[in-house]
Amino acid sequence: MTNSMNNINEVKALVHASFHVIEEHVTDQYQISFVIEQKDIMTMLSTLKTAGWIQLSYLSAVDWPDEEKFELVYILFNWDKPVYIQIRSKIDRNDASTASILPVFPGAKYYERECHEFFGIKFPGNPDYEKQLILENWDDIPPMRKDFDPKAYSDRKFTTREYSETYIVQSESQPSKKVKRESRKARAESLTGGKKS
Repeated sequence: MTNSMNNINEVKALVHASFHVIEEHVTDQYQISFVIEQKDIMTMLSTLKTAGWIQLSYLSAVDWPDEEKFELVYILFNWDKPVYIQIRSKIDRNDASTASILPVFPGAKYYERECHEFFGIKFPGNPDYEKQLILENWDDIPPMRKDFDPKAYSDRKFTTREYSETYIVQSESQPSKKVKRESRKARAESLTGGKKS
């Protein structure tokens, strides 16, 4: 097995040789992240897959409404050189669209559907990205966007319930959980003919 920091350095050399890296962060000897431009996503994923990072472990997004951006996050893993690579890239929040990565990672189909459902990001090239995956009959803005108001949604969708402000405090005169458990056990034994020896 090779040294983990050598693996990190190999990844850095590979990425910097071919791509403009906006930001880089080494989390530890098993994780590194790169921020790149959106136009480089497909090529970088393809390059890393060819180099052995064959598993797309995850694809999601982060909402940055103050910047009017979504940040796409792709996580790759290499089984021979155990290093997770996180690739991040920001896209316009008001026209949230990025090419599907299905040509490189066919397993991204469901990640892209989930990302569309929860953030509203479009993935042209994925014929199924608009099909609902988790949120059946959802009729509001995507719920992981920071401008989604869960209280307003709840007030609109569900009946209002009144809850009592009175709390019951268990008094010492009430049987404890242990006493109740022993009572149930004794009752069960009496129904089955007593304790087995």
